[in-house]
Amino acid sequence: MTAAHCYGDIKVILGAHDVMESEDTQQILGVESYHMHPEYDSNEHIPYNDILLLKLTAKATINRYVQTIDLPSSNSDIPTNTPCSVAGWGLIDMFFATDKLFETNVTIVSRRQCRRVIPALSDGMICAGSNSEISDSSQGDSGGPLVCRGALEGVVSFGYDHPPGVYARVAKYLPWIKETMSKYGAGSV
Repeated sequence: MTAAHCYGDIKVILGAHDVMESEDTQQILGVESYHMHPEYDSNEHIPYNDILLLKLTAKATINRYVQTIDLPSSNSDIPTNTPCSVAGWGLIDMFFATDKLFETNVTIVSRRQCRRVIPALSDGMICAGSNSEISDSSQGDSGGPLVCRGALEGVVSFGYDHPPGVYARVAKYLPWIKETMSKYGAGSV
């Protein structure tokens, strides 16, 4: 699963920590097919329904470095102030990129507070960030995971040069995810 705006010639690298070095923990897999949400809309200044499922050319080997993650258990909103983490290889600050995977802690921001920054916020989006530590996802983190309470609750979608970041709300898309996985092979999308 990734962001629909990341669509292109994608190569999946699992178990990576440093993207510039070949590591024994890495598994490199191709993409057999792409399954973009049918209502993805990038014509606006912000992407709506920004979610894409990838069917890989082979099954990943589950081990200490590559594991699965649970999907949300319901389609309810995540409570405000829920602690979460986000990870990626995006910019560390406005000028510094990194080859190593970075992770930061963020918390869920209320819809009301987020609409002050993102007036066009939809129910397919959630916001998270930390103004006190200025922690957030960054340019280059798109498609990465927002993990809350041990589940994949969001996919990095977009943001501005300050928190909160906006994520595709995975819970909203559960019926479509399950239907797509069923249609193209359970466990293979």
